[in-house]
Amino acid sequence: MVQYNFKKITVVPNGKDFVDIILSRTQRQTPTVVHKGYAISRLRQFYMRKVKYTQQNFYDKLSTIIDEFPRLDDIHPFYGDLLHVLYNKDHYKLALGQINTARNLISKIAKDYVKLLKYGDSLYRCKCLKVAALGRMCTVIKRIGPSLAYLEQVRQHMARLPSIDPNTRTVLICGYPNVGKSSFINKITRADVDVQPYAFTTKSLFVGHTDYKYLRYQVIDTPGILDRPFEDRNIIEMCSITALAHLRAAILFFLDISGSCGYSIAQQAALFHSIKSLFMNKPLIIVCNKTDLQPLDGIPEEDMKLVMEMKAEAMKTIVGQGGEATNDDGVLLTMSTLTEDGVIAVKNAACERLLNQRVEIKMKSKKINDCLNRFHVALPKPRDQKERPSCIPAAVLEARAKEAAEKEKRKTEKDLEDENGGAGVYSMNLRKSYILANDEWKEDILPEILDGHNVYDFIDPDILHRVEELEREEGMREAEAEDDDFEIDGSELTPEQQEALAVIRKKKSLLIQQHRIKKSNAESRPTVPRKFDKDKQFTSERMGRQLSSLGLDPALAIKRMRSRSVSTRGRKRERSPERNANGRDGMDIDGDTPSKKQRLSRSLSRSRSLSRPPHEVVPGEGFKDSAQKVKAIKLAKKSVKKRNKDARRGEADRVIPTLKPKHLYSGKRSSGKTDRR
Repeated sequence: MVQYNFKKITVVPNGKDFVDIILSRTQRQTPTVVHKGYAISRLRQFYMRKVKYTQQNFYDKLSTIIDEFPRLDDIHPFYGDLLHVLYNKDHYKLALGQINTARNLISKIAKDYVKLLKYGDSLYRCKCLKVAALGRMCTVIKRIGPSLAYLEQVRQHMARLPSIDPNTRTVLICGYPNVGKSSFINKITRADVDVQPYAFTTKSLFVGHTDYKYLRYQVIDTPGILDRPFEDRNIIEMCSITALAHLRAAILFFLDISGSCGYSIAQQAALFHSIKSLFMNKPLIIVCNKTDLQPLDGIPEEDMKLVMEMKAEAMKTIVGQGGEATNDDGVLLTMSTLTEDGVIAVKNAACERLLNQRVEIKMKSKKINDCLNRFHVALPKPRDQKERPSCIPAAVLEARAKEAAEKEKRKTEKDLEDENGGAGVYSMNLRKSYILANDEWKEDILPEILDGHNVYDFIDPDILHRVEELEREEGMREAEAEDDDFEIDGSELTPEQQEALAVIRKKKSLLIQQHRIKKSNAESRPTVPRKFDKDKQFTSERMGRQLSSLGLDPALAIKRMRSRSVSTRGRKRERSPERNANGRDGMDIDGDTPSKKQRLSRSLSRSRSLSRPPHEVVPGEGFKDSAQKVKAIKLAKKSVKKRNKDARRGEADRVIPTLKPKHLYSGKRSSGKTDRR
């Protein structure tokens, strides 16, 4: 289980944001309204509360930063040295020390100004002391702005570090750059490490996980190391040195025997001897990679001698662990990450060596004695020389024999296929399992698909019976239609019934004619919308030609259509026909029948000229006579007289409610309800 999770460290704000956060919180969480008429004790308490609250917020925020960042002396040496390599331990401690000093200074400032506020003699004096206290606190925070910015950068970088557990089973890969370390970890784990054909592609530690014998192993890919003095190594190389020095892991030293990495075997051997002190008391395996380019047997003798020397050094680690020097299995292995030849063997050898070492260490510890005292393995001793085999009941033996016989009798399609030549020779007969009325029908040839249709959808075994039923039903319907098809003629009726029938038929014909006239009227027909007349086919000229071809005069229809389609805006108003003194219409001009528009305007003008008095009763108003209506009008006027005199709002006046009542939304709102103050 990972002990250190640097991803949970809280974000460190910069100096300006720090001040804004604290002051805005103080403004929100403390009272804001004060008057000079308050008692001096109340004024002092008001400003002392602000100073104390601000100091407490600064203290809590800075304490969180100090507590969440790891202390290098309290964590695992691997992480301590890794953080020192990446961030410079002195600078890191100095930044945290400045945060701690600022926290103490703010506490001291608040304490001093609270003492002064206890003796404030006026509102102005207390306010000035509060402003000075908060100003000095903010000045302290602004002075540690660089330390806050540095710690934020450290936090961001630490959040990107891999989660490495120093105490779990670990396999560590090291060697020169570009020898195939990242390719190997990509093969045996799900890690996605970038692989490129140039040196120092891997610039930091990468972690993957693999399984061996139902146990989870942690595989760490380290950046490449160059053979040079310790002082000249950069930060990338120092990450690898730190992991080799502090992690109790199985070491895989990769060796590129083809030389394609740009470094010879002699240079790689020199690196091995320079860092072999870091391999003490750890399982060590020499891995010769890229055998697809150069086999191990084909390298020169000088290089083979160097490889054997490294193998001898690796054998010493076995002797140091209590093993035998003659057992050189799993010390020098060859593989190729390109062809994946030997990759799994290298992984299994490293995991097995590491597992054996951890078991031996636990067996030598004192805790194992407490566990062994709880175990007792009982071994029964023979009491005589007689053999006592297992006893199986006869019924069980018979059941087993019966099952075996049934299995032998029933042959599966796989057995038949093996007997008749195997796959590609034997063709399975799917029709033999068909359930049909007659077994001879199984081999009938009938196409399943014909002209893109399923043939079985068109097969009906009862088709003849259904056809007979349809014919019988059709005959019955024809007979019923003949019985229903008759008309009433006059010979079968009495004279009174004949007269009534003649009246009914006459009225029916009149209704039909009226409906046809109404339907054929141009006014009742809908006009053609413009979107359906884009080609302008429905024109007045076309309508005139069609009416003329039918023998009708199209003048009135064209005139009516033009009067309805053309706008009257901009035309002079036509003179309405005059009336006689009797109220009747004057003589018609040229004997023409007036149009509907003229009739409508004439009726409207007549209705305006002949208006009703207010006391006249109109049917439907609910009054008995005109006297009752006059009385109701007087009562209505009397009821609204006082209200209109006082200019009060009536039920028909427009009402605009108060959208935001001022007494609910003014002042500082508390954390409770806001619907009532």
